[in-house]
Amino acid sequence: MSLDKPYLDVPGTTIFDTEQSRKGYWLNQFCMSLMKAANRERFKADERAYLDEWSMTEDQKLAVLSRDLNRCIALGGNIYFLAKIGATDGKSFQQMAGSMTGMTEEEYREMMIKGGRSAEGNRFLGEDGDAQPQHQPQGKAGRLASTSQN
Repeated sequence: MSLDKPYLDVPGTTIFDTEQSRKGYWLNQFCMSLMKAANRERFKADERAYLDEWSMTEDQKLAVLSRDLNRCIALGGNIYFLAKIGATDGKSFQQMAGSMTGMTEEEYREMMIKGGRSAEGNRFLGEDGDAQPQHQPQGKAGRLASTSQN
């Protein structure tokens, strides 16, 4: 944990700070381009060619192509921008969130209706010198499936 960024010790969470914003600038700009119908059509027609028009890293492009949203976030993506990819694929935010946790849409919905994930075992109390961070599992899937189950 960085002493100048104590918030990095939030288990299972990537904090979108200025460093993440800089890292993901072009990834997020690509996502925002999907707000225009013409760009969505170009992307759907040839995803790789469209991505190659953006100054993204190869890792960012591969994460988008595989719809690995957790990886996109680690590479600087902001979930509100990344939602444009899901919308382009015809996915709801709920479907996207479920895919990021390794759950089906129905499992994710049920978990949220019941109040979300338990905080038990997913906290780090920094003031306890003996405490160790316990990281929340990010799920087995971690990617947005490219086929819709609507």
